[in-house]
Amino acid sequence: MTSQSRRSLYSIPSNIAEGAGRDTNAQFSHFLNIALGSSFEFETQILIADELEFFKNDDFNMIYSEIKHIQNMLVKLKQKFNT
Repeated sequence: MTSQSRRSLYSIPSNIAEGAGRDTNAQFSHFLNIALGSSFEFETQILIADELEFFKNDDFNMIYSEIKHIQNMLVKLKQKFNT
């Protein structure tokens, strides 16, 4: 579970960076979609970990809040490229 969580988490900034290096806004938006998908994958992993009681409550709340913030930023950035 730790390995899968790390892969999905590392995928977020990697896809943003890859998309930023592309030629068109449509290509960048595509990679933002992939980054957003990875963020939801990570969210699922931490929800499962919390359900299995792998977290202290304060740790889960902080991580969950951060991933929701990242998701919101990705959605807003994606909207800028889709208008």
